Amino acid sequence: MAADPWRAVATAQAGLITRAQLAECGVNRWAVSHRIETERWTDLSPVVIGTTTGALSRGQVMWLGVLHAGGEALLGDLSAAEVLGLRNWHRDDITVLVPQGGQPESAVEGVRFAETRLSLASLRQPARGLPTCRIEPAVLRFASRERSHRTAEGVLAAAVQQRLTTPYALLEWIDRMRPLRGAPRFRLALAEIQGGAQSSAEIGVRRMCRAFGLARPARQVRRRDASGRLRFTDCEWRLPDARTLVLEVDGGFHMEVEHWEDDLARQRALTAPDRVVVRCTSRELRDEPAQVAHDLRLLGVPAA
Repeated sequence: MAADPWRAVATAQAGLITRAQLAECGVNRWAVSHRIETERWTDLSPVVIGTTTGALSRGQVMWLGVLHAGGEALLGDLSAAEVLGLRNWHRDDITVLVPQGGQPESAVEGVRFAETRLSLASLRQPARGLPTCRIEPAVLRFASRERSHRTAEGVLAAAVQQRLTTPYALLEWIDRMRPLRGAPRFRLALAEIQGGAQSSAEIGVRRMCRAFGLARPARQVRRRDASGRLRFTDCEWRLPDARTLVLEVDGGFHMEVEHWEDDLARQRALTAPDRVVVRCTSRELRDEPAQVAHDLRLLGVPAA
């Protein structure tokens, strides 16, 4: 039995194998039924057999979904991103991509089958055992179907911050996946991620002030902080009570711990009895300018 060819196939697939693969390996349906009846194997779906018993691991459920769909099916969206190393974006349900019109006849618990018009062969990550979508189309597909702009743009930022891809690669895939819902917004977000946040933030502040009747701020003001270090603030307003309000605009994606701590230290160093420092993100300026303007007005920013 040690030389049985089905063993190598099942081992490469986390202990799972399809009925068609078993037939190709010379295991007939009566032998399969006997092993299931004697509880050595498990009937997982009309297509897939488990050659082990007990609860399936997450990796086995991923294999189950892909094997059940058959053909060129791939692990997709955040499930693919998880396998490729994306941290802190776990979703319980597993997504499997199938061709347009290729929905399996039966469902698999915990697996969502998603149709795509794109070529699955072009989406596939090379040199992987478990058929998996590349990181760029995986996160872009998820982002394009996400209602929350914050979540959609956040996953793109996370993929870049965790060094799984680059803004340039994501921009290239946006073009390859046309038409992609949310593409203009994603391009703006990627421009911020790759370093253009400051210039786009200045534009955002100027646009917000014009739209909501606020006085335009002084921009890129030279300041000495509490330690004497020269810094440039993003935006400043002179308030009626002679204090100065400083608005620091964070690239909405600099949320890794080291960036966050640097920003907090900068805020402390710039704050003084006559100078108040507040912060917002470039995403807020783009998507929620009315709320930012409302808060600034309450803090004393004068009308234009």
